[in-house]
Amino acid sequence: MEANVRWVLLTALAPIAWGANYWVTHAYLPADHPLWGATLRALPAGLLLLALARRRPHGPWWWRSALLGLLNTAAFFVLLYLASQLLPTSTAATVMAASPLAMLLTAWALAGQHPHRAHLAGAVLGLAGVALTVLGTGGALEGAGLAASVGGMLVSSVGYVLAARWREGADPLATTAWQLTAGGLLLLPLAAGVEGAPPPLGGPALLAFGYVTLAATALAFACWFTGLRHLPAGTVGLLGLLNPLTGVLLGTALDGDELGARQVVGLALVAGGILLGRPRTRPHTAIVVEPAVPGLPRRRVP
Repeated sequence: MEANVRWVLLTALAPIAWGANYWVTHAYLPADHPLWGATLRALPAGLLLLALARRRPHGPWWWRSALLGLLNTAAFFVLLYLASQLLPTSTAATVMAASPLAMLLTAWALAGQHPHRAHLAGAVLGLAGVALTVLGTGGALEGAGLAASVGGMLVSSVGYVLAARWREGADPLATTAWQLTAGGLLLLPLAAGVEGAPPPLGGPALLAFGYVTLAATALAFACWFTGLRHLPAGTVGLLGLLNPLTGVLLGTALDGDELGARQVVGLALVAGGILLGRPRTRPHTAIVVEPAVPGLPRRRVP
């Protein structure tokens, strides 16, 4: 029990760091450099995890890493950066909390993985919660932010389906390092060509980039994959709810975001949808063991 508590606390660092990333990006990082923002997040973190994993891509993982790096890192990090800049922190966190539900529907559409009725009900409930949260928050900037959020969920969902199809025999930490590094290398010339030189950064922005790169990316992914190895998938999925909760609390406390009844109900619906859509664990089947000595009753081992 004590060991499980330690793994839970370690794994919980990841969604908390991701939830705080919305606020750090919104408050301290340059709003007009999304390409450089994504590059400086992905490439150093990828190189750090690559040094920890001590493995290079092999065989088909060279082109798989490039494709997944394009989807899960390059495109997703840019769109997430834009969403964090253009939306209030609490809204961005709540919208992106629907990512597991978007992945569920994407796996159904692209891979033919038919979800259970409870999973579909969870998807509908979660999407209703997102719609309720952003209802009435019009405006050009917020519309662009919502589009960036939806785009980020779509590209990362496609990347998730592909990564899930290719996961057999691959080390999660190593493949994450390959994706982050590949995505950062793809972004580097694009950022230089479109946005020019890297933006000048003062002390607060440097500290913010340090947090985004080290804590919200390298450390968070390492903690998350460690938790996946030691905890049930359902437990890890529930810990993911700390992501939107952290974003909402930080946006409300530090940015003065509105937290009315509509936002509370919307966040609760998203949480309820994820709870319904979490993986179900199959009950253990009892095994009948023949007795070694004739005449003794058979035993049922759980």
